[in-house]
Amino acid sequence: MQLRIRSGSALRGMVTAPGDKSISHRALLLGALAQGDSAVYGWLPAADCQATLNAVRALGVVVEQHAPGDLIVHGRGLRGLCPPGAQAVLDCQGSGTTMRLLAGILAGYPAVSVLDGHAGLRRRPMERVAVPLRQMGAQVETTNGCPPITIRGGALHAIEYTMPVASAQVKSAILLAGLYADGETVVQQPGPARDHTERMLRAQGVHIVQHDDTVRLRPSEQPLAPLQLTVPADFSSAAFMLVAALLVPNSEVLLRQTNVNPTRTGLLDVLQAMGAHIQVGEVREQGGEPVADLLVHSATLRAGQVAGDLVVRMIDEFPIFAVAATQAYGSTVVRDAQELRVKESDRIAAVATELRKMGARIEEQADGFIVEGPATLQGAHVDSHGDHRLAMALVVAGLIARGETVVHGCEVIGDSFPDFVPMMRQLGAAIEEV
Repeated sequence: MQLRIRSGSALRGMVTAPGDKSISHRALLLGALAQGDSAVYGWLPAADCQATLNAVRALGVVVEQHAPGDLIVHGRGLRGLCPPGAQAVLDCQGSGTTMRLLAGILAGYPAVSVLDGHAGLRRRPMERVAVPLRQMGAQVETTNGCPPITIRGGALHAIEYTMPVASAQVKSAILLAGLYADGETVVQQPGPARDHTERMLRAQGVHIVQHDDTVRLRPSEQPLAPLQLTVPADFSSAAFMLVAALLVPNSEVLLRQTNVNPTRTGLLDVLQAMGAHIQVGEVREQGGEPVADLLVHSATLRAGQVAGDLVVRMIDEFPIFAVAATQAYGSTVVRDAQELRVKESDRIAAVATELRKMGARIEEQADGFIVEGPATLQGAHVDSHGDHRLAMALVVAGLIARGETVVHGCEVIGDSFPDFVPMMRQLGAAIEEV
């Protein structure tokens, strides 16, 4: 699918981004492990989350879908899943979250499980999950460090593990395996990775404690309680509309019920430090997560610096942040972000390549990039590189470019934000499918 974008129209209106993708994955998996029926509302019916839905059904879990985003998960308990064995591969499609979290769960089962996915997922590193699971007693085989993964689990023991890279997916895999281990599992993380798994497990009655960057979990003596959950709007999806409203002149957009979990809002902090006009109002709790309404006005930005813990807190937002940086006055520098090399695409190389086609002055670094701004972007033919977040970032770039921009490979937007185009049109963006 190709999208044609024309600039010129101010963006105005009030929208709610789709349900949080990270929480949608976890609601299905933890609902499957609960004893009883979990009700999940506002679940994200995107391709990546559909992969998790298909996987839990393949493990014997009945999930009723009363509306695209309203689910009843009939949990089978911690030990009630039915791994299909080595002959039936669990297809994770393009979802790294599905694969890594399932690996943690299946490590606790005395059975053989095989996890695989499409070509994009097969390029992503899986030894970072395999190593701690092996230390816990599972047999885990990867394919040159990547999928497919074969797991022979059962009889796990607790470990204390220091993660070399802050990763919510790796942390979650270890904690989920810890539900099946004897003793206390301890994870030391080098930065503030997302804590959705911890929040959800705590709501299910699991003893889990975090102090600074150390997380401790003791297996529950009682069955996991079912969840009653309304998924908040995904900050990572809202980020595209937020940056678009900042950059398109005379815009004003209200983003309602947006998840503002502090482990996710690094982009918000950086943009505000760069001069963004973003008002955070009506902070409240939804589904165990802090949410707020974000009122965004167009603004003139100054260059910023991103490194260290900030990288972890905005790891999914760098494609759209790079677009914002092209319009900021001065040199914006991103460091310590080498993790971007192993996302759905090599996001450092892909972002630099595509934005240069539009006239951006962006220099690729081993662990980030440097952007000189402001630049006058020109419409161009650009490509998503099979990366949903890059595709949406390029659409936003097209809204501030002179002339017409065509983004190729936009079918991948459905991995996380199926309604991106109609929602942007609702705000006034000139986008059409070609």
